[in-house]
Amino acid sequence: MARRRTGPPNRGGARQREAPAESATQVAERSQEPVGPVELPASITVDELAEVLQRSAVDVIKALMRVGVMATINEAVGFETAARVAASFRVPVLKPREREESSAGIQVGVDEDLTEENARPRPPVVTVLGHVDHGKTTLLDAIRGASVVDKEAGGITQAVGAYQVRKEENLLTFIDTPGHEAFTAMRASGAQVTDIAVLVVAADDGVMPQTREAIDHARAAGVPMVVAINKIDLPGADVTRTKVALAEQNVIVEDLGGDVVSVHVSATTGEGIDDLLEALILVAEISELKGNPDRAGIGVVIESHVDRSRGPIATVLIRSGSVRKGDNAVAGIQRGRIRDMVNGFGESTAWAGPSTPLEIMGLDGLPKVGDQFEVVPDEKSGRQLVETRRRIASRRGAARQATTLAEVMRRVRRGDYKELPVIIKASTQGSVDAVRRAVGQLSTEEVQVEIVLASAGAITESDVMLADASEAIVVGFESELDAGATQLAAARGVSIRSYRIIYDLIDDVQAAVNGLVEPEEREVVTGHALVQQVFQLGRRNKIAGVRITDGLVRRNSRIRVLRRGNELFTGRVASMRHLRDNVRQLTNNFEGGIVLDGFDDFEERDILEAYEIQSSAR
Repeated sequence: MARRRTGPPNRGGARQREAPAESATQVAERSQEPVGPVELPASITVDELAEVLQRSAVDVIKALMRVGVMATINEAVGFETAARVAASFRVPVLKPREREESSAGIQVGVDEDLTEENARPRPPVVTVLGHVDHGKTTLLDAIRGASVVDKEAGGITQAVGAYQVRKEENLLTFIDTPGHEAFTAMRASGAQVTDIAVLVVAADDGVMPQTREAIDHARAAGVPMVVAINKIDLPGADVTRTKVALAEQNVIVEDLGGDVVSVHVSATTGEGIDDLLEALILVAEISELKGNPDRAGIGVVIESHVDRSRGPIATVLIRSGSVRKGDNAVAGIQRGRIRDMVNGFGESTAWAGPSTPLEIMGLDGLPKVGDQFEVVPDEKSGRQLVETRRRIASRRGAARQATTLAEVMRRVRRGDYKELPVIIKASTQGSVDAVRRAVGQLSTEEVQVEIVLASAGAITESDVMLADASEAIVVGFESELDAGATQLAAARGVSIRSYRIIYDLIDDVQAAVNGLVEPEEREVVTGHALVQQVFQLGRRNKIAGVRITDGLVRRNSRIRVLRRGNELFTGRVASMRHLRDNVRQLTNNFEGGIVLDGFDDFEERDILEAYEIQSSAR
């Protein structure tokens, strides 16, 4: 009886003991299994993978161990490994979609999700373009009542600035771009994020090379153009001639029957400024510019620099959406939480909408000019986006490096390859890009300019040590020089050159390149002198009293002493006199005294032949 009473419970108990052993996790897996496939990035941490797969981190670590991977909860694994772990849990996966950085060439405010319901009017973004010294920055000064041009080296703008002004009830955003040819890329970035391009042309100078480039940039951006004919108050101003010159570039103003608005202005007197603003507002109204302030903000980096007290600062133009203080953001391959924002009026702000220029603080590094800026939902999304962009950039860089190294090896084998290592430091990232491009173009068939490092910020001791190791020269453009770097450079013999005008920087690097090219040297005889009398100078030295028979003899000439056709000595002039005066040269038929450095065994009738070694670049 006891057996019959206890038999079934024993069998049932055995079954109950086997059920947990059968699969304590399988039941959980079936209840936690995702409905559909999950998307995995190219790289993901174990903790994030567990969250995506809706499993515990312990289960994911065990699954990794089964596929031969030992990883902690904070370590990252690649897509292939993560996919194998997902397969072990019978979870289908999608391949990673590479979120490549958006092009800066998208017109400001363009939003694919823009509809009649979410569209709101936004301020126009106006880019000021034109030739160097045609008055672009001075014109902006007149518009916003500031004074910037006096701070620019040589009166030339060498960075991109963004500002906002208010005309009655209308808000306008202005971007000032450099006019120097080395900043073509920065100028292009300005044109490609704009709604309206203002082409500044000096009435006394007309259409110049950068004027034509600015026209091309505006056309490439596909935006309306307003011509501001500046400097009409100068005596040599000729507005009609300027308009005709513009027509030759297919920019036909309304006065000549075209459709391009033109305004006559004087940035120094303020004449025509109100007319220009009204013209811009009218063009903006016709364009019906709209934006969606309710979406996450996206924009373009137009400048970046390092502030010693505030850290990396990126100047961003918001194309669409809203940006708030505290948002997680990504700019290029830099990310961070926005710590503070300064708007186009120089005021700290907690919110900014479409067409607003912002100084963003809180990124972990300096983004590049033209980089895509966007607000991301959280830190995890930002990290994944940055990792994807870095991977894409690494692949592209490897492809470019392979080509470059192949070219280098070809020249090394040919035996005619030299290189000039250069370290570039500049005050802003935009200037870095411009100087890098300008210096890189100085390479020749025989000398390759190798840019070892190009970054924004002060010249530091680490830069000097890198220059010492790579035998490079350091060029700084509007960048500070740390005291420690100066001392270290002097101790290690590293050349540091600082510049405020980009022309000087380019010229000096060009001279350095030319110095590596072996010049053609030839000897040029400049004149002859006949020794007529020899005078004693003290106990040991003698002076040759000479008459110049042809040409001239200079104080820095090389002298060849000839006696009856034989060469006795070659050296330098120690001193030269005419009567009682020291002179720099003696010309034909003049008489004087010459002392040579290292020779005094003169005889009458000796011939002193003066010559120079002249070098010419090949």
